[in-house]
Amino acid sequence: MFRRGRRLRENEKIRSLVRETNISKRDLIFPIFVVEGENIKKEISSLAGNYHWSIDRLPEVIEEVKEKEIGGIILFGIPSSKDLCGSEAYNDNGVIQRAIKKIREIDKDIYIITDVCMCEYTSHGHCGIVEGSEVNNDKTLEYLGKIALSHAKAGANMVAPSDMMDGRVGYIRNILDENGYYKVAIMSYSAKYCSAFYGPFREAANSAPQFGDRRGYQMDPANRREALVEVEEDINEGADIVMIKPALSYLDIVRDVRERVNIPICVYNVSGEFAMIKSAAKNGLIDEKRVTMEALISMKRAGADMIITYHALEVSKWLEEE
Repeated sequence: MFRRGRRLRENEKIRSLVRETNISKRDLIFPIFVVEGENIKKEISSLAGNYHWSIDRLPEVIEEVKEKEIGGIILFGIPSSKDLCGSEAYNDNGVIQRAIKKIREIDKDIYIITDVCMCEYTSHGHCGIVEGSEVNNDKTLEYLGKIALSHAKAGANMVAPSDMMDGRVGYIRNILDENGYYKVAIMSYSAKYCSAFYGPFREAANSAPQFGDRRGYQMDPANRREALVEVEEDINEGADIVMIKPALSYLDIVRDVRERVNIPICVYNVSGEFAMIKSAAKNGLIDEKRVTMEALISMKRAGADMIITYHALEVSKWLEEE
């Protein structure tokens, strides 16, 4: 006698009933790149179907996000000028701060997450205050606190520090609480690896480092146990959600974290992962829809509660068609 597992795979009705993992539109967070200027909707060549948006044209993409019922958005800003300390990042009249206010005018209820980092805003392209050839961790915290506070003042629901400086979650939590923004949540890029999969993003955000690399603060791709230490430290400092980035090559980390912690986990389906699927599909090598959905399902199956993905608008459409 043997078990006939195929009885529960006979047709789509039964497959749907016993399906263990599902993707919902509410699981998705859509990245939006905001630039200075007017009447700009320019496709990002490395991220097909994603655009640089000027603030006056944000209503177009926000309305689409609303219509598709996507869970939330995460904002990245590209300023018109940069300096050594990334001062435009914490300018109350900066591109992200004005974008948040504009989005609040369009829809007061949309969930806005903001990336808190300095690489898009510094002339050297690193994620903090550079002294000599290194990023000074503790001096950088002061600036990250300023950035997070300026985003909270503008109306962000959640700030997401992506810099990988030690102690930044606790520093930001204290700054927010001291200024009355205790309701603003923190999603920490807790296990952010120094990955080659970020290439297309650096074109999109114009954030490539002008010298050296980020191995001194982002995690070594070879390390697994270290991720658990980083995640636990961020939770102890006050993170409401922890993130693993990238997603596909780090699903073992997602599973490790899921088995260890009970707070929500986010994964970032990064630009290189997106671009590879798009390129392969364009060349007729894969079925784009099926491969995309399989990739996202693998992230949920590993333990992610939510996914930041450039596929969000397309996936939402596909889910509606099912």
